[in-house]
Amino acid sequence: MTRWQDRRILELFGIDLPIIQAPMAGATTVAMVAAASNAGGLGSLPGALYAVDQLRDALRQVRDATSKPINVNFFCHATPDDNEVAQARWREILSPYLIELGLDPSAPVSGAGRAPFDSMFCEVVEEFRPNVVSFHFGLPEPSLIDRVKATGAKIVSSATTVEEAVWLETNEIDAVIAMGFEAGGHRGNFLTDDMSTQVGTIALVPQVVDAVSVPVIAAGGISDGRGVAAALMLGASAVQVGTAYLYCPEAKIPAVHAAALNRATDANTAITNVFTGRPARGVLNRIMRDLGPLSESVPPFPTAGAALAALRARAEASGRDDFTNLWSGQAARLAEHLPAAELTQRLFDDAMAVIGPRSASPEL
Repeated sequence: MTRWQDRRILELFGIDLPIIQAPMAGATTVAMVAAASNAGGLGSLPGALYAVDQLRDALRQVRDATSKPINVNFFCHATPDDNEVAQARWREILSPYLIELGLDPSAPVSGAGRAPFDSMFCEVVEEFRPNVVSFHFGLPEPSLIDRVKATGAKIVSSATTVEEAVWLETNEIDAVIAMGFEAGGHRGNFLTDDMSTQVGTIALVPQVVDAVSVPVIAAGGISDGRGVAAALMLGASAVQVGTAYLYCPEAKIPAVHAAALNRATDANTAITNVFTGRPARGVLNRIMRDLGPLSESVPPFPTAGAALAALRARAEASGRDDFTNLWSGQAARLAEHLPAAELTQRLFDDAMAVIGPRSASPEL
């Protein structure tokens, strides 16, 4: 028996390993979700990636591939008002790049971006009844939360500060994801927009553990067993791992993103808003260096991405990552390149090897 004794997440979610595969929109596949769950962890499907009917299809595929518990994740952002001035300014900023790549700056831009959780998405949850429903950017309106709870699903959301964690507990969620500044992809912040005061994982996790009574899931900069062990010893009941799963064969990322991950280090990622309008961590590339990485000229989430789509496609076709969101956490190079099921088990086994041998207890 190990010194890690907090089994609340295992019991709450009905899983065997305290390893949660992060829901990474654009990279997570049905195969990845099923593999992580079948290995005993919790596979997470990024609901924000899909339209409603597409989500139904994806969930049918997941259920065909696993009977184990799964998580479905949704965004909770407010849909911004149309702002033609902001969009025109953004197009003007991007025009030199469009011209450089032989694209027409006046060509119409289309793309709905990511949709927030609403009644139609809630109907899918009610139909498929996933074991866990997680949210990013806070929580949806209370009536939707009540409907999700009525399905029996456990509700989880991300906090980037102690204040956000306490707010989530006050709103009666079942567990908090303490998301450190090291994490790749979109920040889960919702009570603050100040990126200069965001907290690292090792500082954040124990403070959140002390501040809330619900179990805490650590996220950010955890890519190997040592990171898992550290999080558990700080009081986390489980960990959520994202970047390490991007190296799995089940991940679906462009070749330029895979190449960027292979050169990722502790010091070449940054928080940027230039791809979507919300802060997210990725490997530095040309547009991040040119425009930011944080810029006040970017239109609000999720509207910024549509204008970049043509640039990204043209650049990727020639093997360039200049306009691609290369999401990555700060500990990418610590990850082992394994299939998702093996990675899930290895993260736990290696963590137990770190904290287990010194902690045998006869009363457990």
